[in-house]
Amino acid sequence: MADPLDLSGKVVIVTGGCRGVGRGITERFLDAGADVVICCRHEPETMPRSGVREALFIAADVREPEEIDKVIGFTEKRLGRVDVLVNNAGGSPPADSATASPKFSNAIISLNLVAPLVFAQKANAVMQQQSEGGVVINIASLSGLRPSPGTAAYGAAKAGLLNLTQTLAMDYAPKVRVNAVTAGLVKTEQSHLFYGDDDGIAAVGATVPLGRMAEPSDIADVCLFLASPLARYVSGESIAVHGGGEKPPYLDAAKNTSAD
Repeated sequence: MADPLDLSGKVVIVTGGCRGVGRGITERFLDAGADVVICCRHEPETMPRSGVREALFIAADVREPEEIDKVIGFTEKRLGRVDVLVNNAGGSPPADSATASPKFSNAIISLNLVAPLVFAQKANAVMQQQSEGGVVINIASLSGLRPSPGTAAYGAAKAGLLNLTQTLAMDYAPKVRVNAVTAGLVKTEQSHLFYGDDDGIAAVGATVPLGRMAEPSDIADVCLFLASPLARYVSGESIAVHGGGEKPPYLDAAKNTSAD
């Protein structure tokens, strides 16, 4: 029996695949035998690779529809098809929701919601012409399921991404499956910007039921599953990868009160 996680011959696009979670996803698909195209605004210092196999890179700002066309065209020309799209590019710096400018909010929503929609449209147009169809995976966030203090536009966009996942799963069926991976806290090379030094990162990780923040590989493994035949009947779904979730703050408040 063939290994269902062997994606040799498949072509995968990972947006924002140069670093962090996107890089982890890219390396996992390379490990599985797929050919991977990554797009970022700037070329990484070192390209994601697995053994002698290396990702292909094309510079692109996914907020610009013509740049998305460029990535799709590059992929078709070089590799002949598009089997999997991972909409990973996203994020937001902190911003006060009371004073954030409309320009800032529009940019965040464009990156985290509109760009995945447009990229999915372009990829779907190719996948619908392929006998085996294709798969779209949206990288969502717990910020779309709960309040997102300091990143209001980001949280709203990620909430929209979950609804978009369900809608596109219906619109693109039966040839194209669409799912989301809803990530919790992930340790990346930029974690210190949000959580401080190593002690701060460890302290945050200790609040997670599984005792640590996720590694990019934890998110990547779920993406590989969703792209594989093992998930052949999974569409319109969001899989939470959060190590058990976030502890309700009232529990600590109650303990502190009891201690008094």
